[in-house]
Amino acid sequence: MEEQQEHKDTSVKNFIELVKKSRRGKLKIYIGMSAGVGKSYRMLQEAHALQRTNIDIQIGYIETHNRAETHALLEGLPLIPRRKTFYKGKELEEMDLQAIINRHPEVVIVDELAHTNIEGSKNNKRWQDVLDILEAGISVITAVNIQHLESLNEDVEQITGIAITERIPDKILDLADEVVNIDLTADELVDRLKQGKIYEKAKIERALQNFFQSDKILQLRELALKEVAHHVERKIDTEIPKQIKLRPEKFLACISSNSETAKIVIRKTARLASYYRSPWIVLYVQSSGESLDRIKLDKQRHLINNFKLATELGAELIKLKSDAITQTIMQVAEEKEVTTICIGKPHLNLWQVILRTAIFNELLNKIAKTETDLVILS
Repeated sequence: MEEQQEHKDTSVKNFIELVKKSRRGKLKIYIGMSAGVGKSYRMLQEAHALQRTNIDIQIGYIETHNRAETHALLEGLPLIPRRKTFYKGKELEEMDLQAIINRHPEVVIVDELAHTNIEGSKNNKRWQDVLDILEAGISVITAVNIQHLESLNEDVEQITGIAITERIPDKILDLADEVVNIDLTADELVDRLKQGKIYEKAKIERALQNFFQSDKILQLRELALKEVAHHVERKIDTEIPKQIKLRPEKFLACISSNSETAKIVIRKTARLASYYRSPWIVLYVQSSGESLDRIKLDKQRHLINNFKLATELGAELIKLKSDAITQTIMQVAEEKEVTTICIGKPHLNLWQVILRTAIFNELLNKIAKTETDLVILS
């Protein structure tokens, strides 16, 4: 009897979730490789097209950066006034989340998805505001540059040499109904910059020497194209029935208290899991040598930050205490039906130690038998 009741409760919950999903607004994201490719311009063009078909559309927030072509497109589009607030003695403007929800248009334009809100706002980040708007049943058209994607953060920093502080979690792209890449060649983008269509004259020369260099633009362009291709592939996987059932991928990222290696392993495994649209786990096995009373406070803090990063990127986090590290990895991989184990590239001396252990050989044998892949991330 209890089982029947439990089944009914689950069935009701599932149906409520379906109803909620159908009521949610649709999300469209324009992605670009850098500033100036024309994301805001394209959003405003789309707003005019929707308005012509009698769709109730409002501008919730747009940033034209005083670009003449973009600014001209604001003409004739209804705009929800920004919320004015004082912060550290200055009057600043923010998107008015509550006014958008109260006005409740069919579609709202929200620019600069990675923006951090002023202290005291309902949400810390604009992407959280967008989730609230979608939950209210309003569709959102938004835009973001590829460098703001959390799992690509280190790759972009390496390409540009610039630390990106404003980031959005990858799950936002997973939620999107449409992801559109605004693509330009490196030459076209540099031409736009030189013509003064991106920055004012005083900033052009500096931009050409720093961010707007062909090699950097090409690498960012590749990242943007790949990300949108991944999104399309994920959409095909979920929406088109497959004749052949492929092995469902499941990744296990193994980390230690080595902060830098752990961060790389977490981010790269997040990318793999995102590509395959599969669940993933971050496993930290705490040996007696890494017990909290033995490792320094800054190491503890970095470890906690890496746990937080793993959770934000959508991983299931498992923390276990054991000195038999490889045996524990094997056990978790078996219990969780993991298809791919991801580890960081060890130091040579540690690598030699691992290779000499019977446990590691046992792990390799186990992997061979279960068709589990081992990925060593550099």
